[in-house]
Amino acid sequence: MLNSTKLLFSIRSFLHALIQIGKSFFVKSISTYTFPRKLNTLTDLKIDLLKNVGIKGVILDLDNTIVSEDDRYISPGAEAWIKQAKSQDFKFFLLSNGLRECRAKAWSNRLNIPIINPARKPFPFAFYKALNEMQLEPKQVVVIGDSRHTDILGAWFVGCPSIQVATLPHPFRWWEKLFGKGVQTPYPQGHKLWDNDLSLRL
Repeated sequence: MLNSTKLLFSIRSFLHALIQIGKSFFVKSISTYTFPRKLNTLTDLKIDLLKNVGIKGVILDLDNTIVSEDDRYISPGAEAWIKQAKSQDFKFFLLSNGLRECRAKAWSNRLNIPIINPARKPFPFAFYKALNEMQLEPKQVVVIGDSRHTDILGAWFVGCPSIQVATLPHPFRWWEKLFGKGVQTPYPQGHKLWDNDLSLRL
């Protein structure tokens, strides 16, 4: 029991240290950017703000950022926000660690955004592939997702600025329960949620 407790403490300490290092580097590396590091939802981000700081592309997480992984909720206004950004010539790419490949492809088709699945975030390979496909430099692409240990850490590995959004309500995995706010920001109580149309659940 003691050994298990020590191991658990070591894992938590290591993850906390890694996140703090990432935060420190992140703040220094994008000190010229003026957009926020955290938001409740994608639609809280002003598209003009991205344009004003030279952002031309967006790497998006799928699960619990755009749609809850159980397909119950959709981030309010996310699809309209994506369409509006596309109309202003922003490039998009989806990176998903989801286990259901057919579901990931279906959402890729629905949003009309190419996807890499499984992306194996935070490892940088999928991020680099997305950057290469978009033909943009890391400083021109913002990574938006709900998880520090996958999306935000992965962005740091490749030198992209990033924004963390609140995680949509979903069945939490054991490590999400264990690390809690250390890896995700809970969706605000009372904040609007959109139910996913039953006919569109995948």
